[in-house]
Amino acid sequence: MSERKYRSRIVVKVGTHAIATKAGRPDRRSLKRVVDGICRLRAEGFEVVFVSSGAVAAGVEALGLSARPENVNDIQMCAAVGQARFICEYENLFAERGVKIGQVLLTHDDFEDRRKSQNVKMSLDHLVRAGIVPIVNENDVVADDEIKGHAFGDNDWLSFLIAKLVRADTLVLLTTVDGLLDATGKKISEVVNFAAAMRLVRGGEKGKLSKGGMDSKLKAVKAAVKSGIDTFIANGHKAVLPLLASGKQIGTFFPGNAL
Repeated sequence: MSERKYRSRIVVKVGTHAIATKAGRPDRRSLKRVVDGICRLRAEGFEVVFVSSGAVAAGVEALGLSARPENVNDIQMCAAVGQARFICEYENLFAERGVKIGQVLLTHDDFEDRRKSQNVKMSLDHLVRAGIVPIVNENDVVADDEIKGHAFGDNDWLSFLIAKLVRADTLVLLTTVDGLLDATGKKISEVVNFAAAMRLVRGGEKGKLSKGGMDSKLKAVKAAVKSGIDTFIANGHKAVLPLLASGKQIGTFFPGNAL
């Protein structure tokens, strides 16, 4: 296929609670909102790499569990069951827009080994330049990061690693709130002081279906902006991606190289 020219590259990451019901089932309305937004970005000439959580949560619901399990083997089992459910939903939704997708499952080892990381980069580059949307997730089925204590944090850290690897201009983290909120609950439009930002959240905040939280996102954001990547935290329950495609600011903006 001939290589297409784009004006920018964006990594969009969506968290579990932004696309799953309280029980963990894939929320088709939320999924469609995100898919439509990604297709709008592509229509405006952007390359998009999509990082999606939710596989473990979908497995939790499918297996009749009440919450994300603690046992690593049970987590792997949930991921194996749930990943198929999510990728099937994505394939159908993107197909409705005439867009092809490709599934990419990664672990920490894929970034720690230079040869592997370069293979990942070349694969992602080739997919987006061929007009295919890569849908990336942590490979929880084989990962032992829960044991080692350095999991990706509901894919927040994974999305930064991907953005850095593919030299993205922008990273968007979609969650269930409008952005970073101050002590009164008001959204902060732009953040350049990370020390102050970190004092606004409680460490370890997360839902019963995921392993992320706002502190996990800020860790990824800090690394991203240090690498010169413009970053946004925005509400995945709202149609924010079309606004971004139109050049408008969404959620909380963290300018690259602002540290």
